[in-house]
Amino acid sequence: MSKKPVIEFKDFSFQYYTQAEPTLYDINLTIYEGEKVLIVGPSGSGKSTLGHCLNGLIPFSYKGEIKGSLKIDGIETKESNIFELSKKVGTVLQDADGQFIGLSVGEDIAFSLENDCIGQEEMKETVQRVADMVDMGKLLSSSPFELSGGQKQRVSFAGVMVDDVNILLFDEPLANLDPATGKTAIDLIDRVKKKLNKTVVIIEHRLEDVLYRDVDRILVVHEGRIHADMTPDELIASDILTEMGIREPLYATALKYAGIKVTPEMQAGRMDTLRLSKEAEKSLSDWYEAGKPPEPEKDKEDILAAEHLSFQYTKKRRILKDINFHIKKGEMVSIVGTNGAGKSTLAKVICGFVKEDEGRLLFKGQDMKGQTIKERSQRIGYVMQNPNQMICKPMIYDEVALGMRLRGMAEEEIGPRVEKALKICGLAAFKKWPVAALSYGQKKRVTIASVLALEPEVMILDEPTAGQDYRHYTEIMEFLKSLNDQGITIILITHDMHLMLEYT
Repeated sequence: MSKKPVIEFKDFSFQYYTQAEPTLYDINLTIYEGEKVLIVGPSGSGKSTLGHCLNGLIPFSYKGEIKGSLKIDGIETKESNIFELSKKVGTVLQDADGQFIGLSVGEDIAFSLENDCIGQEEMKETVQRVADMVDMGKLLSSSPFELSGGQKQRVSFAGVMVDDVNILLFDEPLANLDPATGKTAIDLIDRVKKKLNKTVVIIEHRLEDVLYRDVDRILVVHEGRIHADMTPDELIASDILTEMGIREPLYATALKYAGIKVTPEMQAGRMDTLRLSKEAEKSLSDWYEAGKPPEPEKDKEDILAAEHLSFQYTKKRRILKDINFHIKKGEMVSIVGTNGAGKSTLAKVICGFVKEDEGRLLFKGQDMKGQTIKERSQRIGYVMQNPNQMICKPMIYDEVALGMRLRGMAEEEIGPRVEKALKICGLAAFKKWPVAALSYGQKKRVTIASVLALEPEVMILDEPTAGQDYRHYTEIMEFLKSLNDQGITIILITHDMHLMLEYT
């Protein structure tokens, strides 16, 4: 029995009215009922635009010119409307906060049922059933804002599933999740797909994490075209990912470093299915043994140390308990842990945004107790995860100069320091530009430049590479490595295990 096509692109192109060139060209693609398809591609490749076409945001919210045909469940989308399409395609956004409507978890999940005037009894039953399916059944009366990132995502998933849509679209579902929570999210998607035979489309940078469970096909989008449409086994065995600047799974890179040719027969699409010959296993273990890390330097002085540090926001919630560490001058260190483990809180205590309840912090052996945020900021720079929460000037030059102006430095001294910081951050050409003209990744580099211009001895960066594609990720990390080589001590708060293993 042949499967029914549910998504059909034929010679489909799309150009936003605000753009000079089309974002999507000649898309020919069929996705069948019950398939699970992963879409990957570098930033700006058009993969999110492809998602917007599926759920009706294009052409009904984002205006532009469509050529060719896109049918969902046999209906031509440009002749339909966003309400009709929302009954066929349910979307879970990257930013779960942007998807909340209700004041409690239960209200939020029930939203579309209320719109459809479903009776109270039936509504309660449906909400409970769907909430149980995503393991949120016991939290129906909680406020969405009390939830962790992973829980928020489950609620938005449930809100989409109550409508009983056939196609589920996930736009970067893992962007803000730690690896363990990411696994449970991928498990959940897999479970729902199999139990209810849904068609699933996932758009994601974190390829290896999605491949934790089976995927039928992977589409590689590049410069608005579908560059490859393959099974995971075929794709990992090819060089397409590296050519496109997409990070391949770490185990695939390890195999290549060990001189092993990856073929589709090895079933390298997932770590679980990987089959190696005895010779390949030996090559791999020889390569691993040869690469032992160097011994840490013992003689360097401590730049930052914590002794029995504890902190709690409220009497009931103790976030940090008896923390002890020593960080040497010139080190590059990762702080890792699950969502809500206390990583960002530790950074806030170090910077003095909140005061520790017990214990002490030492900078070069001196107790920092009683030092103001301003005094600490002269030695310790802090770059937040979201650049939009840090930037407060419209022009790039003024943003980078702001900290020095607040310190009362003379303009003739500020100029060269701004130029130097922009040059190091690869932003010299944008000196006279407005911040609004920059991409998210470039804004991130502006925030690093504005902290760098103050010449701190320690820099703390919260998730410096979140939401960056592999090319920008590598640019930012290589750049931080070069700062580290100049003697700046760097502390990274991260969910990214590749980053931790590769750089710190």
